[in-house]
Order: sequence, then structure tokens, then C-alpha cells
Amino acid sequence: MRRFRYPERPIIFLSGCYFMVAVAYAAGFFLEDKVVCVDKFKDDGFRTVAQGTKKEGCTILFMVLYFFGMASSIWWVILSLTWFLSAGMKWGHEAIEANSQYFHLAAWAVPAIKTITILAMGQVDGDVLTGVCFVGIFNVDALRGFVLAPLFVYLFIGTSFLLAGFVSLFRIRTIMKHDGTKTEKLEKLMVRIGVFSVLYTVPATIVIACYFYEQAFREHWQRTWHMQTCKRFAVQCPIHNFAPMTPDFTVFMIKYLMTMIVGITSGFWVWSGKTLQSWRRFYKRLSNGNHGETTV
Repeated sequence: MRRFRYPERPIIFLSGCYFMVAVAYAAGFFLEDKVVCVDKFKDDGFRTVAQGTKKEGCTILFMVLYFFGMASSIWWVILSLTWFLSAGMKWGHEAIEANSQYFHLAAWAVPAIKTITILAMGQVDGDVLTGVCFVGIFNVDALRGFVLAPLFVYLFIGTSFLLAGFVSLFRIRTIMKHDGTKTEKLEKLMVRIGVFSVLYTVPATIVIACYFYEQAFREHWQRTWHMQTCKRFAVQCPIHNFAPMTPDFTVFMIKYLMTMIVGITSGFWVWSGKTLQSWRRFYKRLSNGNHGETTV
């Protein structure tokens, strides 16, 4: 942790959040439909999707996935803010780190409050495609309020801080070149920040676009499913005819892929050569300490 000082330290927490998101999706993959579906009411072979908070496994997967997913977005905002404070406002590492408690408060408290609110409202649904539970799978209003709107706001704020920081860095670079000062280190930093920013903002924008696609057509998909299955389940069929519409499987796969790519790119920043060397030194110290112990 010492090697990653502010403004880069939020990348550590960003990577950790995406690791937990990956763990939740991996659990859903191995559990298949055991968590997202409830037991059969009759011996007709049909099962229903889990909804609400009565199924513990579904609730736990939702809490992990939503909490750490939203926390990762807030850590992105904090990362952009600290870069802006460092580049634009000329804050030092110590000055930024002195406010780190507020960063942690925002990154962990806001997702926790939203998670508790969703649990209190019982807006947890099983996702049969991934084997996990999330909010807004069947309720469009919940999807808009708890997923789409927050992700858009976080991306907008973070990108704004990022652009403001880049403007300041370009000004500093111009002044340094005018004074004849070497700018290689500054340019390397700008390239590194720029690459990471693109690798975050592009997938995040695609994820938001996929959620927008879902909320726009979710009701049409549900009406189509109702029309196609009403006779089988002996329920009233829709009175008005309409053109059937089904979801595009590719869009959902792109959404999940883009969600994971952000964690992978942040992991590349963390797992650099210096990080591996630090782990080697740590392992050697542990090995030397174990060899130095005496047995009584």
C-alpha cells in the first residue's frame, strides 16, 4: 500500500471492488440456478425466479454485487478527484491523504445506504442468465433509480474532474517547455492516466448504454413473454395484439464483458513489475523468518 500513494491509491480499492464483483459472478456461475430460482410449486417442471429478500443466498449475492459495484464507481470518482487535486490544484500527497477518511466515508457509506434501501424495499430479483441476484431485473423504475441514474452521475462527475485535471496538466506542460524544463516524466504520467481513463470510461459508457437498452424495452419483452405463455399457464392473455419483441442476447453478453474489463484494466495498473518485486521481497522475509524460528 505504501508504494501506491495518492492520487493513485484509489486504484487499489477500485481493483478490490471489481475482484469482489468477479467473485459474485463466479459464484453465480457455479451455483447455476440454485440461488436465483425457488422450488417448484407443483410437479409440472416449472420453477419461479427468486424475488425479494426471503432467499438468503440470493440476498447475499445481491449485496456483494451491488455494494462493491457501486463502490467501484465511487472510487473512480475519487480517483479522478485526487488526480484533479494533484494536477490542477497543486495538492501534495500528504494534503490529499489527510482527507482520505472522507474518501472512504463516501465510497463505503453511499453504497451501503443504497443497498439497505433496496433490501428494505424488497427490490431484489434473480437473474437466470448469470445465476446472481440484482436490482431492477424486472422492475424498470428500480433499474433506473438504483442502477442507471447513479452510474451515469458517477461517470459524469468523474469524467469532469478528469478533463479538468488534463487541462491543468497541459498548461503545466506548456509552461515547462517554455522554461526549457524536461517534460518526459510529466508526459509519461499523462499518457498513463489517459490510457487508464479511456480503458475505464469506454467500458463504463457501454455498460450504461446496455442498461438504457434494458430499461427502454423491458416492458415490451415482458408483454411478449406474457402473450407467448398465457395459454400454457392458464392465465388471461393480452387483449390487444402487438408485435413480439425479444431481448438481444449479444447486448447482455457485452454488458457483462464490459463490466469485467474495467476490473482487468485496473488490475494491470496494480500488478506491475514493481508490485511483483514487492511480493517477492515480502515472501522472502516470511521464508527467512520461518527458517529463523527454533523448535522447542
